Amino acid sequence: MEFGISDEGKIIEDQVVRFLNNKIIPAEKQVAEEAQNTENGQDTPLMLELRKEAKALGLWNLYLPDKEWGAGVSNHDYAVLCEHMGRSQLAPRVFNCHAPDTGNAEIITEFGSDSQKEEFLVPLLNGEIRSCFSMTEPDTSGADPTGLRTTAVRDGDEWVISGHKWFTSGAVGAKFAIVMVVTNPKGNPHERASMILVPTDAPGFDLIRSVSVMGHSGGGGHCEIQYNDCRVPVANLLGPEHGGFLIAQARLGPGRIHHCMRAIGMAERAFEIMCRHANIRETRGRKLGDMQFVQEWIATSRMEIDQARLLTQYAAWKMDKEGKQNARQELSMTKVVVPNMMMDVLDRVIQCLGALGVSDDTPVASMWRNGRALRIADGPDEVHKMVIAKRELKRFA
Repeated sequence: MEFGISDEGKIIEDQVVRFLNNKIIPAEKQVAEEAQNTENGQDTPLMLELRKEAKALGLWNLYLPDKEWGAGVSNHDYAVLCEHMGRSQLAPRVFNCHAPDTGNAEIITEFGSDSQKEEFLVPLLNGEIRSCFSMTEPDTSGADPTGLRTTAVRDGDEWVISGHKWFTSGAVGAKFAIVMVVTNPKGNPHERASMILVPTDAPGFDLIRSVSVMGHSGGGGHCEIQYNDCRVPVANLLGPEHGGFLIAQARLGPGRIHHCMRAIGMAERAFEIMCRHANIRETRGRKLGDMQFVQEWIATSRMEIDQARLLTQYAAWKMDKEGKQNARQELSMTKVVVPNMMMDVLDRVIQCLGALGVSDDTPVASMWRNGRALRIADGPDEVHKMVIAKRELKRFA
């Protein structure tokens, strides 16, 4: 395994780091202030300006390894870039590399028809629209998508969708949703569902509310949606009929790497804040950095961040070399290890900063609020551990 980034990736990395440090991080407070007066999940004026500049520099759609649609960067190289982006919660959006648009674009690129790419993918990649992914339901276990109840029934040249979804992230202001629906109720558990592209202005698409998550319901939101006999053309079926689980797995592989590398970036920035604070803050006549408890926090955090990074880079490298299917075990392990590491590091940082750590005067508290969901999103820890164990048992059976 090569730990270094490619020569092409290094050039992009230098540009991303420079833009991040000189433009994005200094703009965080102003964008947050502007967002308070911005409705419908739309970009703030400064965010639009940053996005325009990033696009002009070619720092755009870096996550797509297919050069026809993206920057042609490998998964391993993008993992390094994604970590840098994780240092600021604005950066993924600035570079048009934010979820759920990334995952949606990936599966439309792989499974979409030419007309679907023209209608949905091109404006998404151009940054003209946003999208959302609608799978989770309030009345069924999100850890077991075989129990989905939302249905799509064929009626002539249309699909008629009926059901109840929530945590459809980014739905406020989105132009379309990719909806996972049951089209084959009597089929095998993993051959019941399909994915359908649904414009948010389609008749019967009813966005009920943005669910408040740890006191926050702004931006694109994590939305509750009712599909009331929502009608879309038959041509909006994404990929093969009853192939929803196949497509979902194709979507989750790269997405887990992206989430985890951004989480490592968050942990790194929080770690830096802790170390700088420990070097200058004094109590009882001593700097915090001279105290053994704080030194233990710093040493343990450094080791855990580096361990998590190596595992994640290995998973990305294996995806490049052997494909997503053969990297499933490493992806599952990464998905458990990294969010837990991030939350442990953030907890230590908050403890070191004291009252400052729970305030919004630093990005640490916001990182903690947003980061906690990663132990649930894209499969909870417990499911991944179960799958990891079953694969290992099978290997030695």
